[in-house]
Amino acid sequence: MASTLVAGILAGCGGKETSSGGGDTIKIGANLELSGAVASYGSGIAAGVDLAVEEINKNGGVDGKKIEIIKVDNKSDGPEATNAAIKLTSKDKVTAIIGAATSGNTVAQAQIANDTKTVLISPSGTSPTVTVKEDGSVNEFVFRTAFIDPFQGTVAANFALNDLKVKNVAIYADNASDYAKGLAASFKETFEAAGGKIVAEESYVAKDTDFRSTLTRIKAANPEYIFIPGYYEEVGLIVKQAREMGITVPLMGADGWDSPKLVELAGADALNNTFIINHYSSEDQDATIQKFVKAFGDKYNGKSPDAFNALGYDTVYLLVDAMKRAETTSDSVKIKDALAATKDLSLITGTITVDKKHHLIKSATVLEYVDGKQKFNTKVNP
Repeated sequence: MASTLVAGILAGCGGKETSSGGGDTIKIGANLELSGAVASYGSGIAAGVDLAVEEINKNGGVDGKKIEIIKVDNKSDGPEATNAAIKLTSKDKVTAIIGAATSGNTVAQAQIANDTKTVLISPSGTSPTVTVKEDGSVNEFVFRTAFIDPFQGTVAANFALNDLKVKNVAIYADNASDYAKGLAASFKETFEAAGGKIVAEESYVAKDTDFRSTLTRIKAANPEYIFIPGYYEEVGLIVKQAREMGITVPLMGADGWDSPKLVELAGADALNNTFIINHYSSEDQDATIQKFVKAFGDKYNGKSPDAFNALGYDTVYLLVDAMKRAETTSDSVKIKDALAATKDLSLITGTITVDKKHHLIKSATVLEYVDGKQKFNTKVNP
């Protein structure tokens, strides 16, 4: 989703007004992971954002104003994301910020968003902590375009039980990631509640490269399936090493797997019989989705858009929809209120409704890797 960032705070409850929102252009910041560990995510979002902005500007912009994107690389780092948010709000005086891609790098900006009454929307931050603080209160100016981790964990558990018909499974999660820990917890709760058994529960740390000793313990537990919530950099190596060790059971993860780099790291053969939960499929034959797929391919030399491309694209249209309903391109409080009231908005990654915690009610898609390509398996409604 997009985020409405307005530099300068007006007194009381009034919304911020930016010169960018009141001039001939609407400046929108993009605080994204364009380099570093998860650069694939940020770059993918940026490509989707650029396509959406191009379309909107070609059709007259918003209220007669063209959108201008100002990108800042947060280098896949929390403090850098904080610095980028400060720059975009104070120096560039943007009307909105899109980003970050990861939950952690979005949370790093949340306090700035609330303090400056700036709408912040993460296209792909799936942790509940993006919009909800530790004390249970809502980050008033923070939103998302993605579904949340508990939903992904529940989908994975039900898919393992009902589609793959397995009863004894292992969990192998990144213990340094709130994203992975949240997914593992919701998977375990759902799976065990339905009568399934967790026969092994192991963890790794980001930047690890040799997973063989832990995989040996998991293999000895004889699971019928392994749930591996994490990001593609480590997951690619885990999948490769697991297959080399003779672990042939289904492996499954969530949207953190979604990167072209995963196939490079794991190898196409190793990824056979693996599944991921994702936000959409380019193979979905819905007419609106196929129109987007064609437009993306036309702009990017025939490339098929992945979920991060689609989420970046949807983020811009979510923000623009809120601006239109709020009848302003610059009043942050009105735009925030419009975002919070979003209901049944049809986007590429699904029809969305924003709940009281700023979580999205939307569907998820299960994809299967076949010879290195993602193939549509099923769609799961909330």
